[in-house]
Amino acid sequence: MLDHASEACCSLLDCANINEVWASLIVEECSRLGLTYFCIAPGSRSSPLAIAASTHPLTTCIACFDERSLAFHAVGYARGSHRPAVVITSSGTAVSNLLPAVVEASQDFVPLLLLTADRPPELQNAGANQSINQVNHFGSFVRFFFSLPAPTDNIPARMVLTTLDSAVHWSTSSPYGPVHINCPFREPLDNSPSKWMLSCLKGLDKWMSSAEPFTKYIQMQNSLACYENTVISMKQVIEIIQQAKRGLLLVGAIHTEDEIWAALLLAKHLNWPVVADILSGLRLRRLSSYFPKDEENVLFIDHLDHALLSDFVKGWVRFEVVIQIGSRITSKRISQMLEDCCPCSYILVDNHPCRHDPSHFVSHRVQCSILQFVDSLNKVQFPCRSSIWCDYLGALDKMVARDISFQIHVENSLTEPHVAHVISGALSAGSALFIGNSMVIRDADMYGYSYDHHIHRIADILNSEHHGLGIQVVGNRGASGIDGLLSTAIGFAVGCNKRILCVIGDVSFLHDSNGLSILNPRMSRKPMTIIVINNHGGAIFSLLPIADGTDQRTLNQYFYTSHNISIQKLCMAHSVQHSHVKTKMELQDALVASQHQKTDCVIEVESSISDNAIFHSTLRKSGCQAADRALSILSRLSVPYSVSDRFFLCKILKMEYSLYRIELSAPPTSSSVDHDCNKFHKEGYILSLSLEDGSVGYGEVAPLEIHKENLLDVEEQLQFLLHVIKGTKISLSLPLMSGSFSSWIWNNLGIPENSIFPSVRCGLEMAILNAIAERQGCSLLNIIQPWRETEKICEKSNVKICGLIDSTGTPAEVAVIASALVEEGFSALKLKVARRIDPIQDAAAIQEVRKKVGRQIELRVDANRNWSYEEAIRFGSLVKDCDLQYIEEPVQDENDIIKYCEESGLPVALDETIDKICENPLDMLMKYAHPGIVAVVIKPSVVGGFERAALIAQWAHRQGKMAVVSAAFESGLSLLTYIQFSYYLELQNADICGVMNYKLRPSIAHGLGTYQWLKQDVTTKPLEIRRHPHSGFMGASVADNIQLLQMFQINHNVIYRTSTGDQVHRYNLAVSSMDFTCSIKVHEVGEKNNDNVVIFLHGFLGTGEDWISIMKAISGSARCISIDLPGHGGSKIQNCGCEEAKEEATLSVEMVAHILYKLIPDITPKKVAIVGYSMGARIALRMALRHSDKVSGAVIISGSPGLKDGQERKIRQARDFSRSRTLMDYGLQLFLDSWYAGELWNSLRSHSRFKEIVASRMLHDDVYSLAKVLSDLSVGRQMPLWEELKQCNIPLLLMVGEKDKKFQAIAEKMYSEICQFEKGKEDDMGINVPEIVKIPNCGHAVHLENPLPVIGELRRFLTKLRKFSTLEHTENMH
Repeated sequence: MLDHASEACCSLLDCANINEVWASLIVEECSRLGLTYFCIAPGSRSSPLAIAASTHPLTTCIACFDERSLAFHAVGYARGSHRPAVVITSSGTAVSNLLPAVVEASQDFVPLLLLTADRPPELQNAGANQSINQVNHFGSFVRFFFSLPAPTDNIPARMVLTTLDSAVHWSTSSPYGPVHINCPFREPLDNSPSKWMLSCLKGLDKWMSSAEPFTKYIQMQNSLACYENTVISMKQVIEIIQQAKRGLLLVGAIHTEDEIWAALLLAKHLNWPVVADILSGLRLRRLSSYFPKDEENVLFIDHLDHALLSDFVKGWVRFEVVIQIGSRITSKRISQMLEDCCPCSYILVDNHPCRHDPSHFVSHRVQCSILQFVDSLNKVQFPCRSSIWCDYLGALDKMVARDISFQIHVENSLTEPHVAHVISGALSAGSALFIGNSMVIRDADMYGYSYDHHIHRIADILNSEHHGLGIQVVGNRGASGIDGLLSTAIGFAVGCNKRILCVIGDVSFLHDSNGLSILNPRMSRKPMTIIVINNHGGAIFSLLPIADGTDQRTLNQYFYTSHNISIQKLCMAHSVQHSHVKTKMELQDALVASQHQKTDCVIEVESSISDNAIFHSTLRKSGCQAADRALSILSRLSVPYSVSDRFFLCKILKMEYSLYRIELSAPPTSSSVDHDCNKFHKEGYILSLSLEDGSVGYGEVAPLEIHKENLLDVEEQLQFLLHVIKGTKISLSLPLMSGSFSSWIWNNLGIPENSIFPSVRCGLEMAILNAIAERQGCSLLNIIQPWRETEKICEKSNVKICGLIDSTGTPAEVAVIASALVEEGFSALKLKVARRIDPIQDAAAIQEVRKKVGRQIELRVDANRNWSYEEAIRFGSLVKDCDLQYIEEPVQDENDIIKYCEESGLPVALDETIDKICENPLDMLMKYAHPGIVAVVIKPSVVGGFERAALIAQWAHRQGKMAVVSAAFESGLSLLTYIQFSYYLELQNADICGVMNYKLRPSIAHGLGTYQWLKQDVTTKPLEIRRHPHSGFMGASVADNIQLLQMFQINHNVIYRTSTGDQVHRYNLAVSSMDFTCSIKVHEVGEKNNDNVVIFLHGFLGTGEDWISIMKAISGSARCISIDLPGHGGSKIQNCGCEEAKEEATLSVEMVAHILYKLIPDITPKKVAIVGYSMGARIALRMALRHSDKVSGAVIISGSPGLKDGQERKIRQARDFSRSRTLMDYGLQLFLDSWYAGELWNSLRSHSRFKEIVASRMLHDDVYSLAKVLSDLSVGRQMPLWEELKQCNIPLLLMVGEKDKKFQAIAEKMYSEICQFEKGKEDDMGINVPEIVKIPNCGHAVHLENPLPVIGELRRFLTKLRKFSTLEHTENMH
């Protein structure tokens, strides 16, 4: 910089004329002040400034022919860089063109330096060309104005410097804003020589010999406690905050990452709910946390705006204290809500002194930076309040968020809210969002999607590898105009040096189309993606009251300003890449492509004003309903004062299950039972779930024979649940059924929701909902749908039942059965087809039935996917005139369903297709939005419970399709529950019809006719299904069946056994080996006389307790034993020698394996299966390879045979020794923090029970032994087993987590080594070929992160071992 200063001095002395001197001084001083970005508009009078800026070695210059675009570009640069840009213009209207940008900068406190060239005084008011009065041209919109005299050597040049220094100081001091220096120039305006006196440079010697500005302004950084008045004020503010019971932290527009972090820390410190504006950087959060559970959670309320559409919510939400940090907020409804809270304490914090209080209710105005304010409050202790009200607010917000997401997802067309919903997904960590005004920013604020599921855990954020918590979002909200937005976005991209996604409307884009001229010469910035939402006019007016009472022609011409301008051709004219998208998929593809391009691109999203208005109306009405329902459910549930935990009704005392076996009158239509058999039965489990207040809820788990589950699979999961569910708290949000059960299963049971079997989840949900209902003294229906006068409706309500026919007889015989059902009162019949050799025979039966029962009866047929496409088409052609309501699953291949609809013309219903519902059911369902698919048949026990069933039904109703609840031959307990659920779906359908303006169709008949198959039942009282006295149709009285369910008692005559869960027996066994005597802690579950013994080995830091839930699950088929490995838990290492020898004696994997080998005879005389995890897996593998006389098979979970390379072993040995020293020197707590911070535990850290797992590790009381194990059993000390692996002669199961790429590679290498050696060997059973199993949704700690799939794989492997053992025994006998 000093070299540059000397060069500047020389160039100054070489200036050709005094204009050049002053211009050079101005540009040089700007450079020294850090203002190096110059925006230059072409013009003659400004030539000296333009030349000085463009030739300065430290400046960056950009030019544009449109001064308005140029000025907004400068505003954008200042927003991105937090430094003023310098705008240079010529005189006249060129200056006036800067006004809109100056207003924006002034209103939003953006620093800006305007250098406007002017005519000298003698040409003012004299009719000179391009001469206007530029003095105070921008009035109060600039912080500082000074009109320099025309350059002359009669005035000391340092006056120019001090003027500039003063102006920049004003611009960059609170309140920031634009400053204006008017610069008159006389001719010559070029570099023509004209003598000037060096004396004007007097006093600049020091300046010219340094690189610093002439005048250096120094501001004292005073804390809030520096002034007496401020101390009193802040004390008052702190007292108000301390006394608040219902506080809200409102985060407006904030501009730096430091401010974002400060806001987050304040939220954590206050423990208040947070409403974050779209411009806060916290509204579109990217850190994902899978339903975390932590006392440090920050509760973000993202959809309060839509929740306030509900009058119920509006009357309920009342804040006592509101703290707003940052500038104004976007949501008008939230502003109105705050007005309704008045008088409340409203504390507004911002760095500027200006009044931002349009509603005039700010009670305390704190002028300081956000960082200062947060620092001041963080020094004060605030009471920690567990507010049920906050939890209500969070649940309410989640309900509305789910509804918004649902509506946007299921809308087939590409909508403007969809664009707002997906833009955060198009932003990477190093990018930012510039958002336009009018509808665009409102949509982003209302419908933007955050990836954190509303709650953030501070620890997760601090440990995150992401560089920022939020996504920087910027917009021109000073004056909120639609002009200059594109130019501002381009300037912002230059200033922040990030990849920018800009979203603006079409009118805004057209208003600033000259900004494209700045876009093309890209300068030194990263590529931009510009989304233009083109609805061919101003769509926001369609959502305002003016649209209701104004004729369409006036709206189009004077408000919408409808147009047909080609955005594509505008882009072509400026050589900017353009793509036009009309569908969701096209938008997704365009966004993905743009992220990989190195050029700017414009994505034009096609929209329409009318469609946009309709969809916004749908979102508002649906959001209002969701908010009403959520608050009604929550407010109905009573919480006892004894419950101190937030948002929980009560604890689960216990759960038990009973196996039932009931006789059926005929084989189930889904079964392949031998029809010659005289008796048919249905088996399943009844769950009994007891709450601590004595309430009991019943549920049923009855897997359907034709699906993947069987009774043994199910019972293992039930055994697991009996263990983990005891003492679990029932969340108040469960009856919302809006992802609340999925969240609860993950948070409280530690199970990824898709790991639990559908029938098990259905039974669990049923038991919980019935328990809550009993606790509240009402029905299940009242719990999930309480805001209506449900009790009155139920008294006269009836659920129509569809009769079921297994049409295996002749057409005439089937017709007689159908006629008999119609005589009973059934108005709808479903016939099973595709059971005969030829579909022609089925068609004949249908034709005969239709002839027999007439046209008034609804006929459905179900092919259960048994036909080929050709057979289904043949059937369809024969029954076209039979007026079928629908045909279920006509073809084998689900990919042919749409094709069948179109070719056959028959209405189709989905059944088995939705049974395979996945993690994102809406994605799968949207493939079947075709109008030819008229219904979905929902079996709650097959799709995975009532929450999922309700979502599927909601999708169907939203698409105008029928949602038919169907039983899967469950007992009366399920049928009683399904009757209420069916009625709930009818009410839900009525709501959706109201939102969508659909015509409400008559109630449909549900598929609950399987009650006719029940010869016996688990209930003591039969179901009330009979002909309705008014309609004459067969149905179930809602009121009667509610009463039956409330009085439900188990018929013990059909119960075969009941399980309350196996007990764990704990004891110690002494084992001596070499220099050690070990006392081994043993945990045992299962029958003592069971010869199938499985020994479980934990990993480093674990204990045998880690396996208890898995052991209980498989204890029905094996005797399960887990041990605490030496140095862990209750196992103690006792050295045989003296105390001094203790330090010299060394453990090893080989020694521990030997200890276990000697332990096995004390447990069983027979072989055992070994299951080992991580360190335990290395020990298990060693035993499998060296002690096959005692080991029948081994399951290696996240294990390794060791390190082949000697150098790698040395490095690892040294590392583990260092870790062991750290453990001994600094203690267990610090060691655990360091240990679990490793990459290997990324997945475990996000697990809901991570804190409990770490807490269990803290129970180790012998840190020395633990450190010794870490060092002595290091994989660096272990001799590798890769060569021995090739000789393995017992079955191995290699189990890894799908997220654990390191151990996946090891497992695949192990598999390859064994298979290579086994190739060519005779092995009929393939028993020595290992298996690799990847467990989904987990990382290294497979058994802790996702235990249910582990249980299934273990049982399958143990079954294989038993078969092999039986075969081996048989061969030995021969």
